[in-house]
Amino acid sequence: MAKGKAGEEAAVRFLRRRGYRILERNYRTPFGELDIVALKGGDLAFCEVKSRTGGDLEEALGAVDERKRACMARAAGYYLFRRGMVGRRCRFDVIALLNEGEGWKIMHVRDAFEVGDC
Repeated sequence: MAKGKAGEEAAVRFLRRRGYRILERNYRTPFGELDIVALKGGDLAFCEVKSRTGGDLEEALGAVDERKRACMARAAGYYLFRRGMVGRRCRFDVIALLNEGEGWKIMHVRDAFEVGDC
């Protein structure tokens, strides 16, 4: 669990350095958790964070399978509804991190997948 927490911290720092404003972290819904909800410009990004200490970044990206994408989509819909943001432009990103001892190798995939309304 410590690896996941450290990976999320690194992802938040990464996003902030690139001009994103973090709106939520570990936002829980009846459909699952949204790791990070961030805003940049007019785009709302629902970010899934996958951290690894071994393997490669593509393996981490592959962990966001069809089932996880469906859960994220339902959780995002819930978030938008609860925040009065239905119809807001949004996207789904995946941030893969590979721990390299002293630091992280990070791959940010914007628009990693699409669902109906986002």
